[in-house]
Amino acid sequence: MNVFHEVLYRPLFNLLIWLYNVIPGADIGFAIIALTVVVKLVLWPLTQASLKSQKALQDLQPKLDELKAEHKDNKEALAKAMMELYSKEKVNPLSSCLPILVQIPILIALYKVLSDGLHAESLGALYQFVQNPGTIDAMFLGKMNLGERSILLAILSGIFQYIQTRMLISSRPPKQVQGAPGAKDEEMLQAMNKSMLYFMPVMTTVIGFSLPGGLTLYWVAMNVVSIIQQYFVFKKKSDGK
Repeated sequence: MNVFHEVLYRPLFNLLIWLYNVIPGADIGFAIIALTVVVKLVLWPLTQASLKSQKALQDLQPKLDELKAEHKDNKEALAKAMMELYSKEKVNPLSSCLPILVQIPILIALYKVLSDGLHAESLGALYQFVQNPGTIDAMFLGKMNLGERSILLAILSGIFQYIQTRMLISSRPPKQVQGAPGAKDEEMLQAMNKSMLYFMPVMTTVIGFSLPGGLTLYWVAMNVVSIIQQYFVFKKKSDGK
């Protein structure tokens, strides 16, 4: 038995077809959007934990800058001081990575589902209790063929990717530590982040041009939901709740 197929791909594929059957109008575009929302809700706790960890690390940056300036000539003392700071503030620098790693297999399965989902021959993977629609109408809103490439969706994916990336990038190091030896690493990181701010949306748009519209629509929907989630997580953190 193919574990990936049975544990991830098949349940997601059946959920997509079930949504296609139950959503009025039998529009595969709305089914893809609904599937994206469902998956994001299931992964919400993991994503929220990752976002909170990223935000906590950003908030700690001024203190880390001070430590780097204080122990600029002693890497061992710096490492010890940083671990003590993480422990004191109850921040795990690796905790933002684990949720992302857990999501990778799910994202791969979603990619395959949306690649195969518009083809009638894939319907053999349906469970007995999921109605077989016979064929899948690839038209979204009656005008956009999601089985073909969509320039509009590719551009939208780039725009929303920019917004999402912009929300994740921290501000510059505080004035009191700018120019200090300990802030050089952060200034370099900020320069890299700025490059990513433009690189990621461009790459997303370019890739979107080469993918079927169904996959690009999924990417647009995922970015929109991610933006909403990031807004509430960061707002709650800023409010000190």
